[in-house]
Amino acid sequence: MNLVIKSLKNLIPFIVTVAIMAFVINKFLFFEILVPSGSMYPTIKPNDRIITTRIHNVNKIKRGEILVFYSNEFQETMVKRVIGLPNDSVEIKENGLVFINGHKLDEPYVKYPDNRTGKFKVPNEEYLFLGDYRQHSLDSRSWKNPFISENDIKGKAVFILIPFNRASILE
Repeated sequence: MNLVIKSLKNLIPFIVTVAIMAFVINKFLFFEILVPSGSMYPTIKPNDRIITTRIHNVNKIKRGEILVFYSNEFQETMVKRVIGLPNDSVEIKENGLVFINGHKLDEPYVKYPDNRTGKFKVPNEEYLFLGDYRQHSLDSRSWKNPFISENDIKGKAVFILIPFNRASILE
């Protein structure tokens, strides 16, 4: 019995170290999310599990990246593509084409555009998001407040983990 107790006492520091490392990794480096909807189809499908890296410098966010953020309006975590950066003028035409500061945005990832239009002036420290499956996406075009604060951006989606047959890096 003493051997079992001694073994457990030796194991406790290891368990505590692993728990602390897991907490630090999840809090500061990356985390996993379950995709809740089909708004990013076919890039990401509902129930995909994706690895997301934490964003520590919002100045490095690039247009077209798939980001994970918290929506205060819907009180849930969402996954969408960032289209409008701070201070951008974004116009979405009836034919689905998107113009940023007067220049047409190349969007090869959009397979299902729709005819919802809009003109947006993105405020400083905020971002505008659209889903890839525009016909099905509840995104900035439909929200009461079409912008997401940089403080609500959680990370960048980088890898589809599950299902394993679709495991791949997200572009």
